[in-house]
Amino acid sequence: MARLDQPEFRFGEGAISGALSVALGGLSLLAVLCFRFPELLTTPDLRSVYPIPLLRTLLFAALLASLGLSLASVALSRRRRLGWTGLLLTGAAIAMGGAWVEAGSPGDPRRYLGLDFFILDLLLLALVFVPLERSFPLRPDQRILRDGFRTDLAYFFVSHLLVQVTVLLSMAPAALFFGWAVMPGLQAAVAAQPGWIQLVEVVFLADLFQYGIHRLFHAVPWLWRFHAIHHSSARLDWLAGSRLHLVDVVVTRAVSFLPLFVMGFAESTLLVYVILVSFQAVLIHANLRFRFGWLSRVFATPEFHHWHHAADPEALDRNFAVHLPVIDWIFGTAHLPGRWPSSYGIEESPVPEGWLPQLVYPMRPGRFGSGALRRLVGRGREHVGE
Repeated sequence: MARLDQPEFRFGEGAISGALSVALGGLSLLAVLCFRFPELLTTPDLRSVYPIPLLRTLLFAALLASLGLSLASVALSRRRRLGWTGLLLTGAAIAMGGAWVEAGSPGDPRRYLGLDFFILDLLLLALVFVPLERSFPLRPDQRILRDGFRTDLAYFFVSHLLVQVTVLLSMAPAALFFGWAVMPGLQAAVAAQPGWIQLVEVVFLADLFQYGIHRLFHAVPWLWRFHAIHHSSARLDWLAGSRLHLVDVVVTRAVSFLPLFVMGFAESTLLVYVILVSFQAVLIHANLRFRFGWLSRVFATPEFHHWHHAADPEALDRNFAVHLPVIDWIFGTAHLPGRWPSSYGIEESPVPEGWLPQLVYPMRPGRFGSGALRRLVGRGREHVGE
């Protein structure tokens, strides 16, 4: 294993070109599949607004770049596995039609997988956050392909692929169990407000309810089993926030959506909120050393949220808010000492690595439980079982 003080990639060794060829070749292959099977692999709401000629041009450029990078990697690298893998993925994408692949016809819009959403979101976030984390890292010795990267990438993939399922499971409980609380007059008055006022209200209400369920996930033993997955990350970066058990995702989103459903905010406001929360969820986990000063007391930042993941004893069960730290200040759970945590995760964690082992982990007997038990396990003082 390479030492941490050695650079992950060196110019001229073929590793950079090889890694880029694998990334571009893999995404290109997935894009070709989306063109071939749009009825199954693409999101209807996005499908209707795609600039297809532009997407084909970008796909052609990605294939061309991947081909050149893979050949460069094979020529430069002593270990040619990355280059050959990139070449294989690029060849498979071209063999299936490449940028000229004939598009299939859309089918039943009620059943689909969000593979296109995964490709676009991964590409956009990687282009933004990878350069930022390499230029302004909080922990310079942390690698891009650090321990746990594959697990977190699997979570990112599954969460986007099953976007229809998670949205349905998150929204259905509100309509099913709280339809009686809907008052048309109130909803009409709320929707008539200016958009920016609605957005402020949405952020506050959603974060207030999310704060409550987040604290329960830390305090209730059987809920902590699921949330411990998220806290098992010993390295934080732009991808680490994706490590969330399906039960954790659905329950948290369902509770957060409840007040938004009852109040009846405009769809445009909810769309802006979804974009905001998606970006902020990535930002607050990022390996960035930026300090936002007084803004860290107003909006959740990496400095604020990193303390929620800290293994330091002083940080246990702190900073539950995802958007507004003022909620933590009100309930006495805020912690912002003006420095960064020394380490993250659950020390001597019993949580296994890998998406599938973590999926079944909470259902296995004998798992440790609440935040109180985590205090003992997390500090390595003793091992505690339920």
